[in-house]
Amino acid sequence: MIDMIEKEEPIISEEEAAQYDRQIRLWGLDAQKRLRGSRVLLVGLGGLGAEVAKNLILAGVKGLTLLDHEQVTEESCRAQFLVPVTARGQNRAQASLERAQYLNPMVEVRAYPDRPEDKPDDFFLQFDAVCLTGCSRDLMVRVDQLCSQRNIKVFCGDVYGYYGYMFSDLGKEHHYVEEKPKTVKPAQGSSDGPEAKKAKIDPNETTMVKKTASFCSLKEALEVDWTSEKAKASLKRTPVDYFLLHVLLKFRTDKGRDPDPQSFAEDSQLLRQIRDDVLESLAVSGDLLSDDFVSYCFSEMSPVCAVVGGVLGQEVVKALSQRDAPHRNFFFFDGRKGNGVVDYFGPN
Repeated sequence: MIDMIEKEEPIISEEEAAQYDRQIRLWGLDAQKRLRGSRVLLVGLGGLGAEVAKNLILAGVKGLTLLDHEQVTEESCRAQFLVPVTARGQNRAQASLERAQYLNPMVEVRAYPDRPEDKPDDFFLQFDAVCLTGCSRDLMVRVDQLCSQRNIKVFCGDVYGYYGYMFSDLGKEHHYVEEKPKTVKPAQGSSDGPEAKKAKIDPNETTMVKKTASFCSLKEALEVDWTSEKAKASLKRTPVDYFLLHVLLKFRTDKGRDPDPQSFAEDSQLLRQIRDDVLESLAVSGDLLSDDFVSYCFSEMSPVCAVVGGVLGQEVVKALSQRDAPHRNFFFFDGRKGNGVVDYFGPN
């Protein structure tokens, strides 16, 4: 249960202070302490999961639990750097454990070979944050709704070919601090004119500003009523990747897997049919996704995993350390757009 999580003030040892010296200088000792006292569950050890695991372990969380029931395949070895090539046929979480632990012996890393759908509710409530990759829509919604009741932070993400996304739900009230340049007030009795009486920004000094952000749930984000006037007005600034995500999640629900390059022709035809059905059900134009979208959403591409995994891992770190403004709620990445163009969308 969540009540059993150790909540005492984390202590940074001299060894840890040396290990995390650069990070402590970057975001402060208090933020590192909060991070050091946090336990994270990572579901899915594909290419994206491996990147997230690496980033969280190197950042210095207290503990990272890996959960994945899939076996290591040839494709896993291409996209996932934590599993050795000799591990084919083994469980992905367990095969990733040794290299993951080697990244930072100060972090407690554990691995479970179970299906996340089979885990009871109490299992997810042991953690301060849950990160879901490669999961079904139903599981992500279930875990998000469950964790929101206990103020547990939830992140979701996936990579499909050139395309990737992440979603975060940090609750109705997520408190954080942001470093801002300090404003210097003019001296009393200044008489050098109007400009001299204005407050000025001192670039050499900063101050910490406390802020609060509110997040919607994954269910709310995916069930936007696009027939409402408010939604119609925001349609032009909504990236098409949001609607592509609906298509890919529906494919995963219907087929129990992601589009497979070995059945490209069959899966491409099915993807186009699902696109038509999904866009019609959402009451948006069928022209949002052209037929060629199927050519860039097969398999996990390592460079895309690195980009999306970097953003996803950093968002988890920011949320747990309560340092800096978080994304709300979606982050989309499309590797076809030059060096990679980031699109942002938040129902709030």
